[in-house]
Amino acid sequence: MTASSDLHSSGIAALVAALADGNGLARQKAREALVEIGHPAVPALTAALGSHETHVRWEAAKALHDLADPASAEALVAALEDKSFDVRWLAAEGLALIGRKALEPLLEALADHGAAIWLREGAHHVLKAAARRGLAESVGPMLAALEGVEPELVVPPVAKATLKTLRGLG
Repeated sequence: MTASSDLHSSGIAALVAALADGNGLARQKAREALVEIGHPAVPALTAALGSHETHVRWEAAKALHDLADPASAEALVAALEDKSFDVRWLAAEGLALIGRKALEPLLEALADHGAAIWLREGAHHVLKAAARRGLAESVGPMLAALEGVEPELVVPPVAKATLKTLRGLG
């Protein structure tokens, strides 16, 4: 690492630490600065999604939503199961903004954890957005499984099949 990148990394770390500030305006300014930094801030923001403090997770999810960086898709999928509705909502909205590149990690999670209700609820929102953006044929069966009877049983195999179809589309 160069001195410049060390300085950049320490700046990102300081801004992420500021997401825990008791002052909401300070948190907002830190989040906005992280969004301005862009892609280099994604790893630190995805790590912040694991904070025990709700407002830190919310700020990280909001920043990742605003960035809509495909590198954050897996972390946002995991955040669909956050105990805070607001964090889950921002994660779903962020995945919807990422679009097609968010679908594979989302479908993988549904294939592995289809019984998780919050995951299914967030996935439904993301897949509805994908359908509106031209992927209705590909995600239609997944939406039907999420909306059908006993989704906790039906979703995992349909997610695997949908994932296979999407991977075939390239």
